[in-house]
Amino acid sequence: MVSVNDSVEAATADSYSVNDAVLVLEDGQVYVGDPYGATGQTLGEIVFATGMTGYQETLTDPSYDRQIVVQTFPHIGDTGVNDEDPESSRIWVAGYIVRVPSPNVSNWRADGSLDDDLVRNGIVGMSGIDTRKLVRHLRSAGVMRAGIFSGDALTNADGSLKTIDELLSQVKASPLMSGAHLGQEVSTPEEYIVEPCGEFEGKRPLYEVVAFDMGIKSMTPHRMAERGCRVHIVPEDTTFEQVQAINPDGVFYSNGPGDPSTADKEVELLRRILDAGYPFFGICFGNQLLGRALGFGTYKLKFGHRGINQPVMDLTTRKVEVTAHNHGFAVDAPIGDPVPSPFGDGHYGRVRVSHIDLNDNVVEGLQCLDIPAFSVQYHPEAAAGPHDAAYLFDRFCDLMKNNKKEGNANA
Repeated sequence: MVSVNDSVEAATADSYSVNDAVLVLEDGQVYVGDPYGATGQTLGEIVFATGMTGYQETLTDPSYDRQIVVQTFPHIGDTGVNDEDPESSRIWVAGYIVRVPSPNVSNWRADGSLDDDLVRNGIVGMSGIDTRKLVRHLRSAGVMRAGIFSGDALTNADGSLKTIDELLSQVKASPLMSGAHLGQEVSTPEEYIVEPCGEFEGKRPLYEVVAFDMGIKSMTPHRMAERGCRVHIVPEDTTFEQVQAINPDGVFYSNGPGDPSTADKEVELLRRILDAGYPFFGICFGNQLLGRALGFGTYKLKFGHRGINQPVMDLTTRKVEVTAHNHGFAVDAPIGDPVPSPFGDGHYGRVRVSHIDLNDNVVEGLQCLDIPAFSVQYHPEAAAGPHDAAYLFDRFCDLMKNNKKEGNANA
């Protein structure tokens, strides 16, 4: 086995055995460690998440579809897993890398270990490598395609070990994240409803919301339900006419994986929603699609923002929030004074950047000043993560409340 302190570039076929796990990056870097979770082969875009906690929510976030996640925090798995914290019905990450997996589970809510959960879900992972070195490389070179290989995936039919060149060729043959349209891959196949809860349970809903599932996390409609909303979670290919039939007070676009530049149909639908006067709120992928609908471009970040500790300033209040992120793309919009929406020579009126990331000034939110629409790039549902941004769900409710007061008809 190659030590985490050895040069990864020196790894060759005789540097590892079938008992190891081998990580091969698209640029040729190689890391050799221990199998963790299931053994086999997995390919995807390798990214890193900076949260110290919340690994179960990370694993079950559909926005990580087709991505190999590296945890920057070195010790993962202490609290095990349970049936309450998942953000969807399954684990979505393509692969999982940690430095030191916890040998014990110590939490009163735990139903099992993280390792067993990874095995049960067939998630190929690895441990025992210098994740700090790996993350420093990804911050410098940018995220890229990668593969984890262990067990039978390391051998040829004749039993010989595969060479690094053979493994690298498999990595380079895998799909790129740029240009990927993944909404249908993660969306619900049919509509379901989340009823008002908490103090509103059993009462008439204050608002009816249509939430497009492009990779929605379960806590998101729950946050709306806590505020008296009945939330209709619908497939990402739901039509405008189907939205009209529900007659909602507002429309929501969720987070999700993939390249926003490929989502032309979703952008066209959103323009019809805005033209009809429905109050709109979007997060993450939904923020990018609002940006596109307004006429702004999007671009791929070098290594993205992922974790539950990202500082963001709300430019409308000048308050700083610590927020949860998971995105590799961003909106290209001017920070500063409001500008006319580029689409249709100001068709949607004035728009301003409402939030920015304080680490790199990436656009983290958009606010329309002449129509009832806004969005943020991060995840205000706080699963897992701080609750600093919970007020955004109140803003959405206020938007729907004011729209109803004004008696705006939805055509």
